[in-house]
Amino acid sequence: MRVVVLVSGTGSNLQALIDASADPAYGVEIVAVGADREGTLGIVRAEAAGIPTFVTRLRDHATREEWDAALTAAIAVHEPELIVLAGFMKLVGEPFLTAYGGRTLNTHPALSPSFPGAHGPADALAYGVKVTGATLFVVDAGVDTGAIVSQVAVPVEDDDDVVSLHERIKVVERAMLVESVGRIAREGITVSGRRVRFGASDSHALD
Repeated sequence: MRVVVLVSGTGSNLQALIDASADPAYGVEIVAVGADREGTLGIVRAEAAGIPTFVTRLRDHATREEWDAALTAAIAVHEPELIVLAGFMKLVGEPFLTAYGGRTLNTHPALSPSFPGAHGPADALAYGVKVTGATLFVVDAGVDTGAIVSQVAVPVEDDDDVVSLHERIKVVERAMLVESVGRIAREGITVSGRRVRFGASDSHALD
């Protein structure tokens, strides 16, 4: 399966996907890595692995819609079957979703639908929940609202702070992402409303 990965930061999830895709049995070829800013470690990781890269900066475009269209065009060059947002810190818009809606995955460091947005671990800790975790979902027009592909629970320890909790979430989030992307490549995935299941008649498409 041809995959484009989008990053904004250090690219630790990207690196996990790069490492996994080195095994032909995993079923994934990362055909490009894109970023919304220059100089990210994620781009450095991709270049070190010999993967084509591109950068589409918001500030280089007059409107967010123009940026979204430019990002979509940059991705389209690589003809991906799946897009993975791996720490990509921009919301995608209508041009992107028109082209790749239903074929784009993102992770969130909480158990959706609880604690959406940029501060999931902090919000979970502040609320006093005893269990939080990570969610992999199909991107839609909302904020962390897409159909859920996979979830992993993480207990909240009595001595946790935001940093310690988030670090434990990142570990299971990374493993969940790698496992799920590989299963999608090998088995396919079917999305029916909000219900998602692995397995499809065409293992190289999201139905």
